[in-house]
Amino acid sequence: MNVSDNYRGNWESYWSETSDAPGEAIWDSDPSLSAEPHSALLLPHADPARPIVDLGCGNGTQTRFLATRFVRAIGVDLSHAAVEHARRAAGDAPVEFEQLDLTDGDAVKALHDRLGDCNVYMRAVIHQSEPAARPAVAAAVATLIGSAGRAFVVELTPASRDVLGRAAAEPSGPPPKLQRVFHHNLKPADADEGEVPRLLGEAGLTVLAEGDTALPQTEHLTDGTRIDLPARWFVLAGR
Repeated sequence: MNVSDNYRGNWESYWSETSDAPGEAIWDSDPSLSAEPHSALLLPHADPARPIVDLGCGNGTQTRFLATRFVRAIGVDLSHAAVEHARRAAGDAPVEFEQLDLTDGDAVKALHDRLGDCNVYMRAVIHQSEPAARPAVAAAVATLIGSAGRAFVVELTPASRDVLGRAAAEPSGPPPKLQRVFHHNLKPADADEGEVPRLLGEAGLTVLAEGDTALPQTEHLTDGTRIDLPARWFVLAGR
């Protein structure tokens, strides 16, 4: 299946109306809080001589860091506008970006055919995907890593809904960056408890390591507290 026109349009409109300023997207955290510690969890299991593909790369902040840890880094995103953001931000950095719908199995397979078994980095994509599309997103991870690659997948847990609910209930209303997420009908923390590990297993992925974490956001509550969203990470291999 492919994603719906509404879902695609929501992401295009979000990125089209987002500036190039670092941290403008609520999830655009500094790599020292995201890709750097995540790479440290992945690298004991992964071969850095294999390319890494950043699924749902957005404006490419994390992809650019991954290029310092792996021989080649390719960021892919559903949104054409996001890919253009990423290319502008990259400048002359040795990193590549392209548009890809993770639910398009033929396109995912074509990417694997070009790269061979590769490593995958996916931060907070399944939880906000349309429910019917989530199995295909998990299957894309399995296709790309094949038998020799490894994946790092981190997804928000349902506990994040409580954090977001408290932020939305601030006396002055949701913080501006969160308000923009709601305005474009994006749905963070939408997956149910247990859904992500079930989808990964059904895609034929084996969990090598896992743990609880939080995904720091670039937005704060009115008292200055940074919004950190509860999440769980997985290092995965194919079967």
